[in-house]
Amino acid sequence: MAKQKQQQPKPAADAAPPPREFKTAHSPWFTYASMVTLFSLCPPFVILLWYTVVHADGSVARTYEHLRDHGILEGLKAIWPMPTVLAGKIILAFALFEAALQLLLPGKRFEGPISPAGNVPVYKANGLLAYAVTLVTYLSLWWFGIFNPAIVYDHLGEIYSALVFGSLVFCLCLYIKGHVAPSSSDSGSSGNAFIDFYWGMELYPRIGKHFDIKVFTNCRFGMMSWAVLAVTYCIKQYEMNGRVADSMLVNTALMLIYITKFFWWESGYWCTMDIAHDRAGFYICWGCLVWVPSTYTSPGMYLVNHPVNLGPQLAISILLAGILCIYINYDCDRQRQEFRRTNGKASVWGKAPSKIVASYQTTKGETKTSLLLTSGWWGFSRHFHYVPEILAAFFWSVPALFDHFLPYFYVLHLTILLLDRAKRDDDRCSTKYGKYWKMYCNRVPYRVVPGIY
Repeated sequence: MAKQKQQQPKPAADAAPPPREFKTAHSPWFTYASMVTLFSLCPPFVILLWYTVVHADGSVARTYEHLRDHGILEGLKAIWPMPTVLAGKIILAFALFEAALQLLLPGKRFEGPISPAGNVPVYKANGLLAYAVTLVTYLSLWWFGIFNPAIVYDHLGEIYSALVFGSLVFCLCLYIKGHVAPSSSDSGSSGNAFIDFYWGMELYPRIGKHFDIKVFTNCRFGMMSWAVLAVTYCIKQYEMNGRVADSMLVNTALMLIYITKFFWWESGYWCTMDIAHDRAGFYICWGCLVWVPSTYTSPGMYLVNHPVNLGPQLAISILLAGILCIYINYDCDRQRQEFRRTNGKASVWGKAPSKIVASYQTTKGETKTSLLLTSGWWGFSRHFHYVPEILAAFFWSVPALFDHFLPYFYVLHLTILLLDRAKRDDDRCSTKYGKYWKMYCNRVPYRVVPGIY
C-alpha cells in the first residue's frame, strides 16, 4: 500500500467550505428523534442517576414515586443540586492538571490515520504516563492529608450539575470555533445548526498546534475521571466503614485494569471511529465530559452505600473472569493493529493471516487500498472485540449482585452503544469499500456475536 505524505492537519482554507452531506446509519426520522431525545434526556438523567444511587438507596421505584408525587418538573427541580464554587474549583483544578500533563509530559510522536481531506493528525503519546502521574498524585494528596477524595463524593451532585451546564457551554464554544476558526480542512457545516451542534463541526479541533481537544475530552478528562472516581468511591467506603468490601475491591480493580489497558493502547484508540470519524460535538464531547464520569462509574457509586461481601472464592472468580475479558478485548485490538502495522504480514495465532485486499477512492478521486483481516479474533465476527468489552462491564457490575437494576445500567447502555456503533461502522465501510465489503461480509457473516448477530 502506498505510503501517504505525513503531515499535521492542514489549516482551513480562507473560503468557507460548502455544506457537507449528512449521512445517517438509520432512517432520517429515527436519527433526528434520537438526537432530540438524547439531547433533552441525557442531562437530567445524569442527576436522576446520582440521586437514585446516593439518596434513594438505589431504588428506581423510590425516585419514580418522588417524581409522581411532586410532578416531573417540580420533582426534578427539588432534587437537582445547584453548581457550587467548590464543585467548579474541583473540576477546574482537575481539567487544568490533565491539560498540563497532556502538553508537558514527554511522549512518542504518533500519526493517526489519513483523514477524508488528506490530513494526517499528529499526536504525542503520553497517556499511560499521564494516567500513572494522575493516580499517584491523587492518592498522595489523600495519604499526606492534603486533600480528602471523600469531598468529591460528598459534593458529587454539585459536580455533575456543574459538568452538565459547563459542558454544554463548552460544546457551544466548539460549535462557534468550527464556524469562525476551524483547525483543519476536515471541518464544515451540514447546513443545519442543530446537527452541527450535536455531531460537531470539526474532526480534529485543536487549540494552537499541539493541544488536541478530542484527546483531552475523550481520554484525559473522560477516561481519567473514570479512574479517579473509582478510587474516590473506595476511599469513601473505607472512611465510612473502616474497611473496603471485597465487592468494591473487585469492581475497582477491574475498572482500573480496563482503564490501564485503554491508556496502554491509547494510540490505537486514536485510529477508531470516535477520533478518526466522529466529529467533536455534543455527542462525543459532552458525552465524555459528563456521561462517562457519571454513568460509567455508577456501579462503584452504588457500592459505596451497598457493600456486598462476596467471599474469597466468588470474588476471585469474578475478578479472573473480568481480567480474561479485558485481555481478550485488548488482544483483539492488538491483533488488528499489528496486522495493519506490518501491512498484513504479521502472523495471526501462528499462521499467515486471511485477508481481503480492498480498494477505495478518496474524496479527491485517488485510488487507495486497505487490508481487511478475516482470521483470528476477526474471523469470529466483524466487531468481535465488543463481546469481551460488554462482558468485562458485566463482571465489574455483578459484585453488586441483583438487589437493584441500576448497577447494570452501564452494561445495558454499553451494549446499545456498541451495537449501534457496529452498524454505523458497517454502513460507513460498505459505502467506502463497496463490493469488497460484500466479500468481507460473506467471509465474516456475523456483525458482533458469532452465530447470533
